[in-house]
Amino acid sequence: MCSRYNKFLTAAILLSFALNIHAQTNRVLLVAADPNNLPFSNSRGEGFENKIAELLAQELGAKLEYTWHAQRRGFFRETLKNGDCDIALGAPAGFEMAATTQPYYRSSYVFVFRKSNHPGIHSLDDPRLRAMKIGVQIAGDIGGNPPPIQALAARGMFTNIVAYNIFGNYAEANPPARIVDAVARGDVDVAIVWGALAGYFAAHESVPLEIVPVLPQVDNGLPMSFDICIAVKRKEKDLKNELNEILTRRHADIEKILTDYWVPQFPLTQTAKNN
Repeated sequence: MCSRYNKFLTAAILLSFALNIHAQTNRVLLVAADPNNLPFSNSRGEGFENKIAELLAQELGAKLEYTWHAQRRGFFRETLKNGDCDIALGAPAGFEMAATTQPYYRSSYVFVFRKSNHPGIHSLDDPRLRAMKIGVQIAGDIGGNPPPIQALAARGMFTNIVAYNIFGNYAEANPPARIVDAVARGDVDVAIVWGALAGYFAAHESVPLEIVPVLPQVDNGLPMSFDICIAVKRKEKDLKNELNEILTRRHADIEKILTDYWVPQFPLTQTAKNN
């Protein structure tokens, strides 16, 4: 009787173990991403957010799947808040539409110049900017404009601004890159662009370009640098904790991915470190 019971118990344990392994191998990490938005993501998996998502899925023992959605109005609401996606990369710390992990990088807005014509400007208060044609990105009718254009407007600098829609023409590849192209062509003297976008496309232009962080990091109350996190569905508390552990343990690998994509990186804020 005892022998029969032990055999039954052993079989039950083995079955439970097998079911657990099967469940783990069938785990899916569903990521919301833009299919046409390098250097962040594209449908061929060539962006740095694609590479980070692959790392996360590997660490979770999950199959990586995407919901592709243009990162425009309604992106987070339709894919994360109301949709089935588990996560979306690239959310600022303090994002209100979802829970967020600890940050995985911090970057800033930067000036983009042609290297042959780099005037050594670091601040929006530099008087030489008033004589330059400045490319800036605008949000159109979807909400508030990015901090650089608000800061320039507060200084009364309107006549020398050349506006580029932050989303651009989606029929083209990587539409936000057009503002960096404009610097290379000489259509503008300087552009003010989010660092991750600027660093990647500046490195791929045929004309040598240079990027310089906009300083100070907070300009009269307007932040010019941000901690960037992963947005997670609010109900996925366990997943958020797992991701935080991975972000800590694989920080050096994530930092290398960002460096490989020419993303300018700043030290995380103390608040972010303790998130």
